[in-house]
Amino acid sequence: MSLLLLPLPQLSPFTVVTSTLRLKPLSSLKPPRSTPNSTLSISVSPPTTDSNVTTPKKVLLPIGFGTEEMEAVILIHVLRRAGANVTVASVEPQLQIEAAGGTKLVADTSISNCYDQIFDLIALPGGMPGSARLRDCDVLKRITCKQAEENRLYGAINAAPAVTLLPWGLLKRKKVIYFFSFGCCTLISCMFEFTVSLTKSPNTDVLVLRCYFGKLIVNPNSIMFFFFVLIPIAHGSEEIEVVTLIDILRRAKANVIVASVEKTLGVMASQGTKIVADKLISDVKESAHDLIILPGGTAGAQRLSKSRILKKLLKEQNSAGRIYGAVCSSPAILHKQGLLKDKKATAHPSVLDKLEDGAVNDAVVVIDGKLITSAGLSTVTDFALAIVGKLFGNGRARSVAEGLVFAYPKK
Repeated sequence: MSLLLLPLPQLSPFTVVTSTLRLKPLSSLKPPRSTPNSTLSISVSPPTTDSNVTTPKKVLLPIGFGTEEMEAVILIHVLRRAGANVTVASVEPQLQIEAAGGTKLVADTSISNCYDQIFDLIALPGGMPGSARLRDCDVLKRITCKQAEENRLYGAINAAPAVTLLPWGLLKRKKVIYFFSFGCCTLISCMFEFTVSLTKSPNTDVLVLRCYFGKLIVNPNSIMFFFFVLIPIAHGSEEIEVVTLIDILRRAKANVIVASVEKTLGVMASQGTKIVADKLISDVKESAHDLIILPGGTAGAQRLSKSRILKKLLKEQNSAGRIYGAVCSSPAILHKQGLLKDKKATAHPSVLDKLEDGAVNDAVVVIDGKLITSAGLSTVTDFALAIVGKLFGNGRARSVAEGLVFAYPKK
């Protein structure tokens, strides 16, 4: 049995038993796209706002064909957690759009319905050709230019500063640094400095947002998939963990299947995001997978634990000596099914004590033989990269990390 413990100090590096592995995220993470092998559909609907919040900040987030789905979903999720009222608006004739990686997003409304509204923030996600689709939308241009004229907050990420804001003349006399070109190994970086108060903290008057984005353009016809990965989801699954795992594993060229344990393909994630899976769990019950990985989310983990088919698949996975793992609250599922016996694992602090003797405190990722576990949402990128390293080796993990602008260890 091999054992690799990756503890979590204050600066969140990896620490290996036999050597030191430091993986430090930059201040913001905005990954590139690679062609996915199957389709994940997401519909974003605003959750119920806290009754104690009298005037939630209003945010407009437009999307179009080719929008970077990970950027859009993370922006929506984090801003809603901060109490903002986020409206996702399509710049296309229809509400449903296909994003850069093939993910289908369903907007709340059309951009034309937002023209007469006042927003505290307009946030433009990147991606190509998504940024160009935003640029070519006359209604969005007028809304954003009016936002700038009235000195309200607007911002963009990835390709959107150069492709969208620059042609609109909205970068004049602004502290903006960006580099953008089309080609192999393109690195895009941008920085904005603006005045904003989106949270309840009185000290949040100035927010400096640094965004880095890397992209490797390849011929999709040359891509071969060697590993089959199953990611089961349920009502209440943590959407950032789901999307991040899928996104990074597909960049590494894994064949990822998202399976719903519910009676329908559509599930409602923890922050009100509707995710449409590729298949029902019953459709994959006879399939063998190189890896089964469980995303977290308290309610989602509880529902995953009730799936008899998933329980059977996990038991077979362990018996066959294939890789399995979980993040956040889901390691408790593995423990309940006896799959953590004589193994070390980590989990979200709220369930860590349930792992008993095998629990590892303050760890980003713990790899014990064929078992991989991680602490939670803030460690899911480290978790996904550790999985890539486990499946494909450090070379590919390093390549993916460079695309994510993560400082992967040289040794």
